[in-house]
Amino acid sequence: MPHSSVAADAGVGYDCRELTQYSEFREAAALYARVFAYTEQEYALNANLLTALARNGGSAVGAFADDGGLIGFAYGFAGCDASGTHFHYSQAAAVDAAQQGRGVGQALKLAQRDVALRWGQQSMRWTFDPLLARNAHFNLSSLGAVGIAFERDYYARPDTDRLVVSWDLTATTTAPRAPRSGVPAGLGREDWGRVVHVGDADWIAIPARADELAPGERPALRRQLESAMTEVFRRGDVLVAASRVDEHTAVYRATSGKAIA
Repeated sequence: MPHSSVAADAGVGYDCRELTQYSEFREAAALYARVFAYTEQEYALNANLLTALARNGGSAVGAFADDGGLIGFAYGFAGCDASGTHFHYSQAAAVDAAQQGRGVGQALKLAQRDVALRWGQQSMRWTFDPLLARNAHFNLSSLGAVGIAFERDYYARPDTDRLVVSWDLTATTTAPRAPRSGVPAGLGREDWGRVVHVGDADWIAIPARADELAPGERPALRRQLESAMTEVFRRGDVLVAASRVDEHTAVYRATSGKAIA
């Protein structure tokens, strides 16, 4: 079972493999803290925890540069929800700032996929801030995961709303998924945080760049987004893609969960 090396480069040009040495686990914990600018001890990882996860249904994978330096790291563990559904839960992926935007994140996720499959886990879940359009595009449109739930204050503190996604690890392809209907033109700021029906599709608009929101705008927009996404999920739909409309607005595409089963 896991702790043997995963397939080198995960198909996208990087040396990605499972971490097995104590020094690697320590380096991964340091990279994690550096990438996310964590200084508080409560957010720290430690080598013992990562080793235990990797040996007991979890994952700890790294992406390495040609000189052997660690440039990316992801870890996860075996998960189960209240309905009894089992999955691999990917807690975090961290990529060195100088290497971001070069496919390292995708390589790490594919390496995690290999580990999870060897543990017998057929799906993977993780969360991300639903206001981050770039993350949404990567998770849904690039990897092919689907949004399945909105969780308010996921980490039991304010401003930690998260979209839960599920990724079918048994799918025969991880090719990018385009919206089934063309991205609608004309959506703008007035549409942010609400469900809009255009053509034969439902869309939820968000800012293309959340960091451009004024401080007072974010809480209200989060509550609008919570209402819109909860409406979509209650009727059995899932979020299957995310794309930019223009430099100011991006959209999620919703469709029936049965349509992708």
